[in-house]
Amino acid sequence: MPADVSPTAIAERVVEAILAQKLAPGDRLGEQALAENFSVSRTMVREALMQLQARGFVEVQSRRGWYVVEPSAEEARDAFSARRIVEAGILGASEGRPLGQVIRKLRDHIADEQRAIEGADAATRAFLLADFHVCLAEQMGHQLLVDVLRDLTARTTLAATLYQSKHEAGQSCAEHGAIVAALEAGNIEQARQLMLDHIGNVERALEVDATAEPDAPSRLRATLAPVALPRAARR
Repeated sequence: MPADVSPTAIAERVVEAILAQKLAPGDRLGEQALAENFSVSRTMVREALMQLQARGFVEVQSRRGWYVVEPSAEEARDAFSARRIVEAGILGASEGRPLGQVIRKLRDHIADEQRAIEGADAATRAFLLADFHVCLAEQMGHQLLVDVLRDLTARTTLAATLYQSKHEAGQSCAEHGAIVAALEAGNIEQARQLMLDHIGNVERALEVDATAEPDAPSRLRATLAPVALPRAARR
């Protein structure tokens, strides 16, 4: 077994693939294929899948195996609502704090987003746009909320994939930039409102009434390969 592979590491790779929209709702996660992909035992893979099941990302179907969940419209709305509460709270708690370093890190992240929109593959673009929100929590020093927000963002990403979001990548990037500009100007309330508007825009772009069939699963090795970022998005 590779020294750096653990059930938690496998689970995080799956969540990364969801954030990058390389794994879609309804995709099958075969234990044997995962074990071969990570060069580990099926026992370790099963532990990872059970972690993901507890976090609400996968489900096991009797005599069929493990599948990425397909969130209902109600579950999607609940995830977006939770994100509004958490992210507005994070920004509200920044009142009176020195934000110079935070703003620099967020501007670097937005620059990565812009480069990805101009030339990177769709998976990198999707991952960076989703990761902005995790980066915000991280840079604001809310370490206990980083994992919470990553999971919530991954849940809304599944909804966006399933319900065929029409929210453009360029629009998301511009909205991220407006939030950071408001923070830089010291207008925390405006930043909070812009964040709420942004999350609302993403949610409204979902075609929740459409019958959305998940895409056919791509090859597992390509799907679960690490996202090739244009430069380090974590600093």
